[in-house]
Amino acid sequence: MGQQEIFTSSKDSEKAGFSNDSTQLTSYAEGDTTLIHEGDGMKRAIKSRHAQMIAIGGTIGTGLFVGSGQGLARAGPAFLFIGYCLTSLLVYGIVTAVVEVASYLPLPGCSMAYCANRYVSRSLGFALGWLYFYSFGILVAYEVTAAAIVIDYWPNSLHIGAWITIMLIVIVLLNFCPVGIYAEAEFWFASIKVVMIVGLLILSFILFWGGGPNQNGILGFHYWKNPGATKEMLVSGTGGRVTAFFWAWSFSGFSFFFGPELIVYTAGEMKHPRKNLPVSARRFFYRLVFFYVLGALAIGIITDSTSEALVSGTGNAKSSPWVVAIQTAGIDALPSIINAGILTSAWSSGNSFLYMSSRALYSLSVQGSAPRIFIRCNKMGVPYYAVAVSALFSLLAYMVLGDGAGVVFNYLINLTNTAGYTSWICCCIVYLRFRKAAEAQGIKPVYRSRFQPYAVWVCLVSFTFLLSINGFTLFYTGNWSTSGFLSSYLGIPIFLALYFGHRIYRKSDPWVIKSEDVDMRSGVAEVEAHAEMWENEAKETQITQKPWLRKLLAVLWG
Repeated sequence: MGQQEIFTSSKDSEKAGFSNDSTQLTSYAEGDTTLIHEGDGMKRAIKSRHAQMIAIGGTIGTGLFVGSGQGLARAGPAFLFIGYCLTSLLVYGIVTAVVEVASYLPLPGCSMAYCANRYVSRSLGFALGWLYFYSFGILVAYEVTAAAIVIDYWPNSLHIGAWITIMLIVIVLLNFCPVGIYAEAEFWFASIKVVMIVGLLILSFILFWGGGPNQNGILGFHYWKNPGATKEMLVSGTGGRVTAFFWAWSFSGFSFFFGPELIVYTAGEMKHPRKNLPVSARRFFYRLVFFYVLGALAIGIITDSTSEALVSGTGNAKSSPWVVAIQTAGIDALPSIINAGILTSAWSSGNSFLYMSSRALYSLSVQGSAPRIFIRCNKMGVPYYAVAVSALFSLLAYMVLGDGAGVVFNYLINLTNTAGYTSWICCCIVYLRFRKAAEAQGIKPVYRSRFQPYAVWVCLVSFTFLLSINGFTLFYTGNWSTSGFLSSYLGIPIFLALYFGHRIYRKSDPWVIKSEDVDMRSGVAEVEAHAEMWENEAKETQITQKPWLRKLLAVLWG
C-alpha cells in the first residue's frame, strides 16, 4: 500500500496516546515517522451546518442555472426531466457509498483517491488523485466562464476580462483563508443558492397558473404540448427521440458532478465527521429531489424549448432558462436579480472546486503520490502551496477572451463530463473493495445504507454506459468533429495513462490489495478518540443551550 498519513492536534494526540509536543505524521505502510511543528497541520473547523449546506450547495452552479438551457433546447422538457430524475437516483447511490467509506476513517487528507490508494491499489489512488486535481482546477475556470456568458448576455460597460479577474481574486483569496472562514463563506453562498432555487420554484408555480403580467390564462403544460415534450436529434422519428433521450441523460450528469466527492473532502477538516457525514447522506436524497428534479420540471414548464435566447446559432449555451421564462412572462425587475444570483452561484462553485483541487493535491502528497511540499500547511491549517498551484488552472478562464464564450463553455463541459463519470466508476470500485475488506476482517462500518451494495452495482453499470456514450452523437453521419471527439473522450486515455504508467513504475505492487491485507486498523484509534471528545463537547453544549434552540438546531442541521 501507499503511505497512509494522519494528523492530530496536540490535544487529540495526547488523548490517542501520542506526545503533545508536536503533531505526528505516520506512514503506516512503511513504518517511518516524521515530526512537524504544531499548527502546521489541518484544522477541523467545518461545523455540522457548514457540512450539510456545502454537501448540497457547494457544487450547485451554472450547470443547473445556465447549462440546463442547452439540454432543454436540444432534447425537450420531458427528456430533460427524465434525465435529471435518473441521475438523481444514481447520485444518491454514490453518496451513500462514499459516505460509508469516508465515515469509517475520516482522516485529514481524506479523499476518494486516498481511499482508493488504501483499499484498492496505489495505482488507482494515484490516477484518481491526479484526475481530481486537474478536473477540479478546470471546473474553477468553467464556472467563471459560465458566469461570463451570463454577464455578456446583459449589456454592460465593464470589459469581460475585468469581470473574470474580480471573480478569480475573490475565489483565490477565500481559499487562502482558514478553512473555518471558507466554510462560513460557502454556507452563506450555498444559502443564497437555496433561497434562489426556492424562490424560482415558487415563481414557477405562480407562472404555471398564469400569474405573469404577459400571460393570458393558465400556462399549465402548454410548452409540453407546443412545441412538444420531446425533440428529435440528428435523425428523424423514433431514432431521433432515442438519440435525444440518451444525450439528455448523459448531459444532465454535469449538474451533479463531484457533489459526493466534496462531502468526502470536507471530512478531513470536519468536526465530528463520523456523526455529520451520515446525517448529510441521509438528507441528500430529499435535497436532490427538491432542487434538481423539481428544478428540471419547472424549467420545462415555464420555458419554451424553441426560444432563440436559450442557445446561439451553433447550439452553445447562451442564457439561463429561468431568465428567459421570466422575460417572457413580462417581469421586468426580476431577471437582474436572478442574474446576480447566478453570478453568486458561480463564485460559490468556483470556490468549492478550487478547495477540492487544492485538497486533492494535498491528499496526493499525503499518500506519497505528489511532492512532499504540498503537505505543508500554515498556522491557520491552509495547505498554501497546494492552493497556489491549484489556482493556476483558474487562468484558463481567460480563454473566453480569445474564443467565443459558448465554445469554451462546451469544451470544458465535455472534458469534465469524462472526469465526472470516471470518478463515479472509481467510487463504486472503492466501495466494493472497502466493503469486501470490512467483511473479510469482521469490521462493521459506522454507517451503512439499506440500498447498498445493490445501488452501487447499478451505478457501476450505468455510469460505465454513460461514460461510453459521452460523445456518441459525433458518430452520426455528417456530425463528426475531431475537436469534439478529443474533448469528449480525451479524459479516458489520460486517466488510463496515469493508471498504467504508475502500474509500470510500481510493477511489484498487486493489481488489487487482497481483502485480508487491506489496512483497516491504522488511524482508527485516533478517529475514535476524536469522536469521543466531540461527543463530550456536544453534551456539554446541549446542557447550556435553551431547549427551544436545541430543537430548532436539530430540525435544521440534525
